Amino acid sequence: MVGGHGGTRRTLRRVTTVSPGQFLVAFAIAAAAGTLVFFHADRNRIPHPSAWAAFVFLFLIVGLPAYAIHVRRRRRRA
Repeated sequence: MVGGHGGTRRTLRRVTTVSPGQFLVAFAIAAAAGTLVFFHADRNRIPHPSAWAAFVFLFLIVGLPAYAIHVRRRRRRA
């Protein structure tokens, strides 16, 4: 008996597994996106290109749209 719950036995199961190949593909996609953002920001004189690149690399699903919105707003002001 685990945890003293009257005969119910609990087992721990892995919620998800990621293979090394899947991890490397995701890592490569995030690294490529971060690199492209850095070069784009540097070429277009967007402030803090390395910060934008790191943000996109670490949080791709939020960072890339945030960068695109930032660039679009900046171009409208100019």
